[in-house]
Amino acid sequence: MLEDGVYDVFVVDVETLVGASALRLDVTILDGPHKGEVVSVRAEGLEVDEIGALGMPGTLTVVDGAPTISLEP
Repeated sequence: MLEDGVYDVFVVDVETLVGASALRLDVTILDGPHKGEVVSVRAEGLEVDEIGALGMPGTLTVVDGAPTISLEP
């Protein structure tokens, strides 16, 4: 579990979740004490498919233990 904060990330794997309009993203953290760690997050409303999300940079924000992610085109 990551501490609350903002993390620069890079998408290394993506899977469309069956029965949901959501993606499971595996992202690697690019800096700080967790650099190199891979974290899985569920994401909805990104308006990108599996292929489009793969390799994208983004920002993972953790507040009160709850992660949110935004991807940069």
